[in-house]
Amino acid sequence: MNTLSDRLNRLSPSATLAMSQKSSELKAQGIDIINMSVGEPDFNTPDHIKAAAIKAVEENYSRYSPVPGYPELKNAIVAKLKKENGLDYKPSQILCSNGAKQSVCNAIMALVNAGDEVIIPAPYWVSYPQMVLLAEGTPVFIDAPIEQDFKITPEQLEAAITPKTRALILCSPSNPTGSVYSKQELEALKNVLLRHERVIVIADEIYEHINYVGAHASMASFDDIKERVVVINGVSKAYAMTGWRIGFIAAPEWIVKGCNKLQGQYTSGPCSVSQKAAEAAFAGDQQCVEDMRQAFERRKDLIVRLSKEIPGLEVNNPQGAFYLFPKCSSFFGKSAEGRTINNSTDLAMYLLEVGHVATVGGDAFGSPECFRMSYATSDENIVEAMKRIKEALGKLK
Repeated sequence: MNTLSDRLNRLSPSATLAMSQKSSELKAQGIDIINMSVGEPDFNTPDHIKAAAIKAVEENYSRYSPVPGYPELKNAIVAKLKKENGLDYKPSQILCSNGAKQSVCNAIMALVNAGDEVIIPAPYWVSYPQMVLLAEGTPVFIDAPIEQDFKITPEQLEAAITPKTRALILCSPSNPTGSVYSKQELEALKNVLLRHERVIVIADEIYEHINYVGAHASMASFDDIKERVVVINGVSKAYAMTGWRIGFIAAPEWIVKGCNKLQGQYTSGPCSVSQKAAEAAFAGDQQCVEDMRQAFERRKDLIVRLSKEIPGLEVNNPQGAFYLFPKCSSFFGKSAEGRTINNSTDLAMYLLEVGHVATVGGDAFGSPECFRMSYATSDENIVEAMKRIKEALGKLK
């Protein structure tokens, strides 16, 4: 019997990876595709970080590391959290994993039982609900439309919590919207959570440094709820190290021990050389992070301006990350070149095949009225992509 497990059959494939694959196939046919579908910095890993990795190879960091990561890396993370975030953690409260994606999944698998509910604001990163389903939990979505700048309110959070609620996943700065919760907004949500002691906050802060409002706020900064917060972060976005696969959690020790037990059974410690590179990233000069942040901010201003010039798109001004999430529902029901646009997935496919720009439909992010563009690409690509999108959308009648 060629039958996969029920567990696997509950999952959907990643829409972002699927669109990236489709654009690669068209490129292979000789078609000039501008890929704005993947959430990956287009910069190279900074030289001092690469040098640390080369040194690690030469010093034979080629054996198994401890499951939660090398002590030196955990110490560097503790120092980073103290210096940059004002957060006090011990090395025993840190666990390093194969990317922040595994860190999120570790936390969900360690905390969620069958039937537990996990609150996920929508729009959301495509993998959150799939991970909850993998843990046999129930995703509960709170709709946060563009009119709310894609952020949930305390009233919405209160209404969504039930006796079965086990966790809230909060991503700030957000993928896919770029929205950032201020400290005041987090405090208002925190005050709701204080009334519900069973609820753990999984705070995905992987885009922390790609921030255009000058300060990152963490739910863990509030002493009265810190013991119920799992901070997720890593090196992929801030240091252009997506392929190095290093993420971490900072959390109460009982949660870290649980994640350590889990990780010890299915991946063990992350790549030894990557850990030494990540240590250099956290402990070294941070000017590279600021240089990339400035470039992303310039690109954000460019793509927002050009998007606002396209009739039919509704655009907000993201405060972080490197995504724009325009509302495109005004095009639904319109047609061109024998195609009718029924939803944002149709629109994304139309933009790919007619405009030769790869984006991702908002259906996969829980917001079918929008679509996602990554501006982690050159200014020239952004200008050309928006020109193509404007022309393609202009054909729809």
